[in-house]
Amino acid sequence: MAEEYDLVILGGGTGGYVAAIRASQLGLKTAIVEKGKLGGTCLHKGCIPSKALLRSAEVYATAKHSEDFGVKINGVELDFTKVQSRKDGIVEQLHKGVQHLMKQGKIDVFEGLGRILGPSIFSPMPGTVSVEMNNGDDNPMLIPKNVIVATGSRPRSLPGLDIDGEYVLSSDEALTLEELPKSIIIVGGGVIGIEWASMLSDFDVDVTVVEYADAIVPTEDHEISKEMQRLMKKKGVKIVTGAKVLPESLEKGDGEVTITAEHKGEQKSFTAEKILVSVGRQANVEGIGLENTDIKIERGFVQVNDSFQTKESHIYAIGDVIGGLQLAHVASHEGINAVEHMANEKPHPIDYSLISKCIYSNPEIASVGITEQEAKEKGYNVKVGKFSFRAIGKALVYGESDGFVKIIADSDSDDILGVHMIGPHVTDMISEAGLAKVLDATPWEIAHTIHPHPSLSEAIGEAALAVDGKAIHS
Repeated sequence: MAEEYDLVILGGGTGGYVAAIRASQLGLKTAIVEKGKLGGTCLHKGCIPSKALLRSAEVYATAKHSEDFGVKINGVELDFTKVQSRKDGIVEQLHKGVQHLMKQGKIDVFEGLGRILGPSIFSPMPGTVSVEMNNGDDNPMLIPKNVIVATGSRPRSLPGLDIDGEYVLSSDEALTLEELPKSIIIVGGGVIGIEWASMLSDFDVDVTVVEYADAIVPTEDHEISKEMQRLMKKKGVKIVTGAKVLPESLEKGDGEVTITAEHKGEQKSFTAEKILVSVGRQANVEGIGLENTDIKIERGFVQVNDSFQTKESHIYAIGDVIGGLQLAHVASHEGINAVEHMANEKPHPIDYSLISKCIYSNPEIASVGITEQEAKEKGYNVKVGKFSFRAIGKALVYGESDGFVKIIADSDSDDILGVHMIGPHVTDMISEAGLAKVLDATPWEIAHTIHPHPSLSEAIGEAALAVDGKAIHS
């Protein structure tokens, strides 16, 4: 069977299915090839399930301190089976929603593994897609005018530290735990590692984070990283930075696992029931036929131009598979831009410096733009405004007053260079700062946006005033 399409997308994750919807809107006959489930990593193994668990952890932690709010609860207990059931229910509901969107857009979905073929009787150019169907049906041939590679990524491990699903886990296996361990070692203190550290600590797990860099969440502003480390330790999380894990030292058995790390010139051993390896993600570039094309791969990622075209101009690539900011909302917009480019819609190029980043730990972190240290390295004459949530009435009402908002501006032009937040619900607040960056706003303009009282967003207005030493409540 051979069928012609305007666009075939390899991968039905957030980037892939959003691209498919935009293509459908533009009248392109579109198909998605997905070997797993529509929604991809974000829906089934990442964003949504992990945030569902984080929310349960937050509620549990709040319930344990309910007397602080004048509410007495006797015998607070965690039903982890119910926690997992709730998570699975949310995922299933959203999965059905994505399936509905595909039917609504008349987008064909092939459940199987797609491979790009070289020049053949079907096409003089590489790009025909052969699908190895999951159900064993005959392999269909899809003949597209354009292809988008949106195959995503998977958890990376360290050589010698193999994921066994019992003692050594990646985030994939951790999401399906039937019961919580009493203790865990998290190798890696980046975004995913800190989210898991926060969640498991709130679930009463004894957590140790071992990070190679000199700070946790090392890509964040230094003051944000320092504050997060302080607050994680306040929660009881043990954090060891500047430590190089030695995979060959791994010992496991009898219900526990031990590993050694080099730390400050000495070797230090750590023992727990499980290890969670959280050292980044690697692109899924294998087994999809890229070797049959002139597509270039560097450092494990597909190389593309500003329009997301590969060396084969009719084959595009988006999302985690091209590296950069490996975020679901980034993949979605890359997919939209790629589709609009192939449809001659002349999309506006994506400016990655305007994209907000979030960490959904407790407390949360959110940022847009560059850090203070990056601004100084780039030669800017910076001015900084900071404002603590401790002076915000709504934060005190919520019982979550740790953290602050920090705004970095250029003293010469008054342009906002970066906004960084740590504290309650900042992932919901960062879009104001993102819009300010898009509109090239100044701290003065944010400060003169009248923020409602009482609200957490008042911290943004006060931080903007603080840039010029005019904060009211400091």
